[in-house]
Amino acid sequence: MSDTQLAPEALTTTPIPAPPGSRARRVAGRLWRLVPATVALAGLAGVLYAGQSNGWKLPRASALRGDDVREPDDWCKEHNVPDSICVECKRQLLPRPSGTGWCKEFGVHDCPHCDPAVAQTPTPASFGPADLERARRALAFAPRPPNGKKCKLHEHRVQLASGELVERLGIGIEPVGTAPIVEGVTAPGEIGYDPTRLARLSARLPGVVRRVERQVGDRVKAGDVLALVDAAEVGKSKAEFQQALVLVELRAQTLAQKKLLVRTVPGQVVIEAEAALDEARVRLLLAEQSLANLGLPVRADEVKNFSPAEVAVRLRFLGVPDPLKTELAKETASANLLPVRAPFDGEVVARAAAPGQPADPAKPLFAVADTTRVWLTLRVRYEDADRVKAGRTVRFRADQGAAADGVVAWVSPAADEKTRTVPVRVELSDPDGRLRAGTFGTGFVVLRSEDNAVVVPTDAVHWEGCCNVVFVADRGFDQPDGYKVFHVRKVRPGARDVTPAGVPVTEVIAGVLPGERVAVAGSGVLRAELLRNNLGAG
Repeated sequence: MSDTQLAPEALTTTPIPAPPGSRARRVAGRLWRLVPATVALAGLAGVLYAGQSNGWKLPRASALRGDDVREPDDWCKEHNVPDSICVECKRQLLPRPSGTGWCKEFGVHDCPHCDPAVAQTPTPASFGPADLERARRALAFAPRPPNGKKCKLHEHRVQLASGELVERLGIGIEPVGTAPIVEGVTAPGEIGYDPTRLARLSARLPGVVRRVERQVGDRVKAGDVLALVDAAEVGKSKAEFQQALVLVELRAQTLAQKKLLVRTVPGQVVIEAEAALDEARVRLLLAEQSLANLGLPVRADEVKNFSPAEVAVRLRFLGVPDPLKTELAKETASANLLPVRAPFDGEVVARAAAPGQPADPAKPLFAVADTTRVWLTLRVRYEDADRVKAGRTVRFRADQGAAADGVVAWVSPAADEKTRTVPVRVELSDPDGRLRAGTFGTGFVVLRSEDNAVVVPTDAVHWEGCCNVVFVADRGFDQPDGYKVFHVRKVRPGARDVTPAGVPVTEVIAGVLPGERVAVAGSGVLRAELLRNNLGAG
């Protein structure tokens, strides 16, 4: 072996001794690295402890400062009142009235109709046969919202800690009363003139308008002249009348002469004279009728003693009002004047006539309407039409605010093809002319009317998904030592209406009686408390 080659034992490294204190430093470092995790675990444990101690609620500021005062143990967390006065936990404080169970006829629990003793009235309530019959009529009139038979809400009572709390929550209490109420069908409608009292007037013969005596908006009476038309055919008819009149007189004289000479003339001649006179009379009668058809009535008996000149003057101004005769006499007036007259009392609602304008019988010159009578056409839903009958009272209010009452005159046997509604005609009286043709509004067909229905403000009734309830104040609610308790009462609502003061009210067919008091304003707070108790929240 060479002197420079080392033995294997010589290649082994000899451990160098650690300096004093290095091992302690390593242990300290490891412990230092564990400090953050330890602190985090301790904080989490503190949060869990605090949450369990405070019911997972944030502590008050006073508790954080250390000056918190613990609430007394006399508190019912389930019903939010002091435990010492909680009537739900201590039923002996305010025993519940003995219930009558489910009323099959009226669909409510603890029906005061069946047992008026359950009513929370200061004195015993009464419910007579007339009231019972009214409730039955209301139920039979239309389907009413049902109540759940298995629902237990009526077994609950909502209690407040004090009267001060009642005021602070803004809970208003109003008595159950009686009021007139109506029920029926509501439908949109349109106002129009009564077609039987609307006349579109034109000249009866072609001609030219000579004078216009009335304007749009003028009130007219039956027979008033609206215009005068110069028509040549009128002159021909008057001439035929004059000719027939003269012919009758002539043939009557001829017949009289021949009868005087009956011994010298053949009898056949007398017979022929009589026939000629009859023929002349027929012609005169036709001439009279022709003038009458034109609105120019004249009788031959009235003018038979007139001279031809006097008859001509009379026929010239036939049908012309007296005030115009004097005026027309000063003019070179035609003898062909044909008056256009109003057929009834009314108002001129349209005018197309102007002096010098051609008058065509096919084109109206005026429209006269009796504005004191109008027709209302309602568009009733198909499903409601069967309940609407002729003779029913209708209350109509126009969009502009005008109102009127009438009766159903006709219900169409067919539905409109486009809207699937049924036209219903209503005759309305409008002496003041407040309802304008062509305007729209809402009609209410009265189908049921009650003078003394039991009503409550609509805000007092709450739908809870399976039943309608109201909150009835306990009979001792206002006493100084009385409990502030509201009884949950199921009700059967009926018609809805609005009082003259504008307050919406709801008819209560069954569930409460007059004299009881219900929560109205702020009753939503009681409803929320009822739902909280029903769900078991605390």
